Amino acid sequence: MIRQLSIHTRGKGFTDCTREIAALVRASGVAEGLCTVFIRHTSASLVIQENADPAVQTDLQNWLERLVPENDALYTHTAEGPDDMPAHIKCALTQTSIGVPIMDARLALGVWQGIYLWEHRRHGGRRQLVVHISG
Repeated sequence: MIRQLSIHTRGKGFTDCTREIAALVRASGVAEGLCTVFIRHTSASLVIQENADPAVQTDLQNWLERLVPENDALYTHTAEGPDDMPAHIKCALTQTSIGVPIMDARLALGVWQGIYLWEHRRHGGRRQLVVHISG
């Protein structure tokens, strides 16, 4: 089963997609298998991360901002604004797809894990995810 999800982001940071993806897994009827999620963009990424303490997300965001700053003199791709090239680099350093096993018709995530869309651009907008469930 392949489905698309449209996720709205409000700018840089994490958007929890776990609930929407888990609903697709439940609706699929697959009891054991694999759920693969792919983001159809090059300036946002996917991560499985801590879902209890928001300080983890803040620290990750701050660390990546320091690692890949805007307005670096080496950037030549600047036509779409100062946050665009850093967003592409951040995407390249993280992930565009993740796989989560399905056990007992549920995502086999740990207690403190969630699936997040990590927006790397300043402005928010619609991001498209493709979810493939097999089993």
